[in-house]
Amino acid sequence: MSRIAYVNGQYLPHNHATVHIEDRGYQFADGVYEVIPIVMGKMIDENGHLDRLWRSMEELQIDEPMKRRPLQLVMQEVLRQNGVDTGLIYIQVTRGVSRRDHPFPAGAVSSLVMTAKKTSLEKSEKKAEEGVAVITVPDIRWKRRDIKSVSLLPNVLAKQEAVEKGAYEAFQVDEDGLVTEGSSTNAWIVNKEGVLITRQTDHNILAGITRAALLELLEKKGIKFELRAFSEDELHDAREVFLTSSSSYVQPVIKVNDKMIGNGQPGSISIELRGVFKEYMEN
Repeated sequence: MSRIAYVNGQYLPHNHATVHIEDRGYQFADGVYEVIPIVMGKMIDENGHLDRLWRSMEELQIDEPMKRRPLQLVMQEVLRQNGVDTGLIYIQVTRGVSRRDHPFPAGAVSSLVMTAKKTSLEKSEKKAEEGVAVITVPDIRWKRRDIKSVSLLPNVLAKQEAVEKGAYEAFQVDEDGLVTEGSSTNAWIVNKEGVLITRQTDHNILAGITRAALLELLEKKGIKFELRAFSEDELHDAREVFLTSSSSYVQPVIKVNDKMIGNGQPGSISIELRGVFKEYMEN
């Protein structure tokens, strides 16, 4: 079955789905997006992702392309037409099409695009069993990282550097030597005392939906954590390191740059938390 995309009111074959050459998302990265994981037919943290989508639109003064309930119906139809039971749905909203000029255009109609694809839980499980490597890179992004903007070139460069060095992800480090987040993930450590640490949410990081869900699970289980920035030195000296994202869930990290973390195997806390999150997704 060929993939189907939704573009501004039409369901189209994926290889025929196009947007206008003067769409502001294409010319100015003037748009926002969300990626929602699907597990066994269930959209994981759907409301959290849509809340963040609406917040991103509001922060950039982009008009909603449709009300929330109709958008959810389109999402369900995109999944149905693509036969996605386990995978990801991608939603992108831009300011729309207008003559190329920097100021917001008067009367522009927001553009809405959706795609969906299948993913393999088995591949994700294999990575979790083996653990992954990350590198660190300077954080060169703009100052509103809390907005899930389609302007991702610094993230692309960071991820490419990771790939070229044989790593899974790049953790970005600010000018004060503090870890902000990964190129497409949130960063966590477990320190020598067994305390989980992840950066607090502010304009310096994207408030990850998987991160937020995991924090709620930690609170319910009475597991101690701290919301604060940690340094690159703390990262290298950590007992355990892991990352979270909509596509990776909870992913153990066994190597940072040239240094093995712990004994070079996925840590017990990381493995436990992945299990906790998998149970959360399945219920």
